[in-house]
Amino acid sequence: MGKAFSIIEIITSAHHPLTIAEIVRSSGLTKPTAHRITAMLADMGFIERDPERRGYIEGPRLIRLAMNTLASSAPRTTRHAILRAVSAGVGETCNFGVLVGTEVVYLDRVEAKWPLSLRLEAGSRVPAHCTAIGKLLLSLLPVKQREQAVAAMHLTRYTPATIVDPIRLGAALDRIRTARVGTDDKEFIEGVVCVSVPVIAEEGHVIGGIAISAPEARVSLEQAMQFVPRMREAASKLASTFRSQDR
Repeated sequence: MGKAFSIIEIITSAHHPLTIAEIVRSSGLTKPTAHRITAMLADMGFIERDPERRGYIEGPRLIRLAMNTLASSAPRTTRHAILRAVSAGVGETCNFGVLVGTEVVYLDRVEAKWPLSLRLEAGSRVPAHCTAIGKLLLSLLPVKQREQAVAAMHLTRYTPATIVDPIRLGAALDRIRTARVGTDDKEFIEGVVCVSVPVIAEEGHVIGGIAISAPEARVSLEQAMQFVPRMREAASKLASTFRSQDR
């Protein structure tokens, strides 16, 4: 069990898919042992091959475990009520997500009460390089980790506005890091804009991000930026629902 947990910790701390060779170097395990344990963890769903098959990343079972852990330390009803209040106040969809490797996993989401809205459930995964929460959380990583994460990404073009050049993406992340506001200007879904702010714990640890998304037909990106003060207030409330590790 100790060896299995060691491999899980190494993979979840890496911020990019890890090969067997990298797992062996980081864990100190022999190659046959590392192969045997990673195969077991993959069979159980705790880890999986990344879409490009360049290495191992968190699997769906591990993500569910993390979500359940977060739910126990920050009651889901409280977190959901905070998101619901923001959604009701601005009239658009509000979500809370975390960075997992090169993707964002939505831990909670409140859909706007409009006929035209995005139907993504809690637990959905979206690419980090072209979403507001993803770009925000990437920008807040230490520089070296951010560079490794971007280098590990397959920068798929989803719309004509998607940034697929690593240099341009890096420049965008620099601007977002300074502003501490993530934006998605029709980069992931044609005609949909999104803004996000970070959720930061008392000790300064970045927990995740909350975002407002809306069809551009209803809200322009400039108009969505006006939601930021309300979102920052909600992010502060959301952060306070997580128990400090020191308590």
